[in-house]
Amino acid sequence: MQADILGPDFRVETISLPPDPEGPVVATLVTLAPEHPNGRAVLHVHGFADYFFHTEYARWWADRGYAFYALDLRKYGRSLRDHQTPHYVADLGEYFAEIDLAWWRITQRDGHRDVIASGHSTGGLTVPLWAKERRPAELTAMVLNSPWFDMQGAAWLRSPATRLAIERLGTSRPMQEIPRRISNVYGRSLHHEHAGEWDYDLAWKPLDSRPIYVGWLRAVRRGHALLHAGLDIDSPTLVLSSARSWFGEQTEETAATHDIVLDVEQIRRWASSVGTHVTSIAVEGAIHDVVLSRPAVRAQAYDVLGTWLEAWVEKVPEPATGDGS
Repeated sequence: MQADILGPDFRVETISLPPDPEGPVVATLVTLAPEHPNGRAVLHVHGFADYFFHTEYARWWADRGYAFYALDLRKYGRSLRDHQTPHYVADLGEYFAEIDLAWWRITQRDGHRDVIASGHSTGGLTVPLWAKERRPAELTAMVLNSPWFDMQGAAWLRSPATRLAIERLGTSRPMQEIPRRISNVYGRSLHHEHAGEWDYDLAWKPLDSRPIYVGWLRAVRRGHALLHAGLDIDSPTLVLSSARSWFGEQTEETAATHDIVLDVEQIRRWASSVGTHVTSIAVEGAIHDVVLSRPAVRAQAYDVLGTWLEAWVEKVPEPATGDGS
């Protein structure tokens, strides 16, 4: 491993994957070691048109003794190569390969037996789908930050006819781009050169997002269907979201105080489909990526995360009394 672009305390390694029709494929694992390790770890997976740059989030975990790992999935961020279509996969299950290899490094190579899986947006859908498929013994809990649990927008977008059309077009013309109006208000509300406070690479996380392809959307909708059928994961899961969405005229203020990407009512509706032990918390004033909200709001989010962690993950069982009571 070598020093990452985030600084010398962040280390990075490239994970080679089998080639796909576009050519060679890699993923990238970024690591932050805690000063006082507790033997536990976190693996984080980013969202759509995104990559890992969340140093504050990583340090929050490291300050609690967790070794922090973050994946840049294939065709995203550090893993994107010139010959590739950014973010494109035909099945979310394709990501399981790099999650598997990252998990092996965390649990077998580095010896962590208690690991929390973390995911944001599309990553918040991919992570529980992977957990459902793999059932790793080391999975202690999950933290899902504004997970993409359903298709937002008008009801017809979720109709059987639309689902069938996406399925058919995704099979026959997977690389057909879906026309859509793209606003850069959300990106501008985040980036430090505009109205935000975060420094990240605009080539890897563009202000204008990325194109959407029918084959990729088919993969996401198949993932939604699996989630809606129920994943039956028994690990404690925290679902964080904003208290409100906003889909009217977008301004920097609405973008800084609402989720303007996903419908938070859908997130809360489907949260219980993840498993048998789910805590869903709406954070007032939060944005789509909750941990990038304004300072006071994300401080509240970290308080929620800490309280949940202490109550359901780090809680030490009371010793047996020995008298049968």
